[in-house]
Amino acid sequence: MKTSENVISVRHLTKRFGDFTAVDDLSLDVRKGEIFGFLGANGAGKTTAMRMLCGLSRPTSGSGTVAGFDIVRQPEDIKRHIGYMSQKFSLYGQLTVRENLTLFATIYGMPASDIRRKADEACRALGMDDVRDRPVRDLPLGWKQRLAFTAATLHTPDIVFLDEPTGGVDPATRRKFWEMIYRASSEGMTLFVTTHYLDEAEYCHRVSIMVDGRIRALDRPAGLKQQFRAATMDEVFRIVAQDARRT
Repeated sequence: MKTSENVISVRHLTKRFGDFTAVDDLSLDVRKGEIFGFLGANGAGKTTAMRMLCGLSRPTSGSGTVAGFDIVRQPEDIKRHIGYMSQKFSLYGQLTVRENLTLFATIYGMPASDIRRKADEACRALGMDDVRDRPVRDLPLGWKQRLAFTAATLHTPDIVFLDEPTGGVDPATRRKFWEMIYRASSEGMTLFVTTHYLDEAEYCHRVSIMVDGRIRALDRPAGLKQQFRAATMDEVFRIVAQDARRT
């Protein structure tokens, strides 16, 4: 991490759907260049929390900023200053590699004069120059994963949200993908990562564990293992989440 500057800072964020409280009093700071792991079992509230941070869902109460913009009053500004990569990679299979990069650059508001050059540079950096005019549906899964990350970061966002980004790929491909994450972090980008692979939590600078809509633990992986007297992050997670009511 390069700085102590917070690029995500939220206080008492709550999201209710009728009588159901999906996210309950979330307070969180994430620093510039940090790889922040956001863990939780299914139903813990991770997706709802991430949607609020991305400017896609208005909180019921609470306040905060993402990339310097207010999550209640400036959600459209937030969307322009973040990147987002979903588990299914959010690519368009019928479009070519270059067309996907061009489309996402346009969606994120990159100047038209920069798009073609940046897309061509990205193809070369990915080693996909020879397949840049091939439909994405024909690419191996690991290539799609790297392309999706590049599409989400081509506009050099302050923060990129990665929602289960390594689902369905083999361990070697997962390791290569994490090398891309570390490289982006070293360049000052903040990575906000959800994952079901508890070994990947070890790669994060800090990790939070959400249970029943609330953060129950937050620290460096080493600190969490020490706090809960656990050998692995998988053990930490099982201890923290053992009393979860939502599954």
